[in-house]
Amino acid sequence: MDTQRPAHSETLYGGSQHRRITIRDLAQAKVRGEKWPMLTSYEQVSAEIFDEAGIPVLLVGDSAGNNFLGMENTIPVTVDEMLPLVRSVVRSSKRAMVIADLPFGSYEESPELALATSLRFFKEAGAQAVKLEGAQLEQVRKLVSSGIPVMGHLGLTPQSLHQLSGYRVQGREDGDVILNAALALQEAGAFAIVLELVPAELATRITKALSIPTIGIGAGNGCDAQVRPYMKSANPFCFSGSSVKMLDMSFLKSSILCFM
Repeated sequence: MDTQRPAHSETLYGGSQHRRITIRDLAQAKVRGEKWPMLTSYEQVSAEIFDEAGIPVLLVGDSAGNNFLGMENTIPVTVDEMLPLVRSVVRSSKRAMVIADLPFGSYEESPELALATSLRFFKEAGAQAVKLEGAQLEQVRKLVSSGIPVMGHLGLTPQSLHQLSGYRVQGREDGDVILNAALALQEAGAFAIVLELVPAELATRITKALSIPTIGIGAGNGCDAQVRPYMKSANPFCFSGSSVKMLDMSFLKSSILCFM
């Protein structure tokens, strides 16, 4: 029996589309069970390398704060600091979907503020989607109804670092709360959800309950995708086999081997 992928079915990771990856592409990857990587990128060099390597999604995260801008954590990062980073990644890539992280304080107050911030990333930097933390359901509905794709983020939400008393695993005792928040985000229109630092069993349970993709970070290998800040995954100037072992999945390993 011929088990090869049909000619019309394009592989998401490393495929040859001469266009940007879309949220429809990500949804179809989940349907066919294809795993994929998302990497952070904050500037031209990494964006060009990752895009050429076939990474389908690049996140310009507020993790730039403590990975690129020399800050202690993500909380001080501002919209004005993020805009040139997003703009650089968009201009330096051709195929990857580029997602802009909404910084702390730029969307929580109201759906209108979330829309105003997101419009800046779309119009001034060329982002194709935004990511926000927590179950901000009204904000998600406002953005989606305005034509802006939204990625959610549950579990450990770094912008709530002080409220959570540090970088602690979430969902050990209140897993149903996170599951219900994920279902609510899906209902509100989110196209994908990051699950950070939650038990692997819970992440797998949420992944199976959702029709939209989940992206894990410190959440085991049961998610539909994995994300890493690339400067945490490996030294961009001196890669070694030991650095690759930090990654959860073999498909994410291959996304970094091109540097070795």
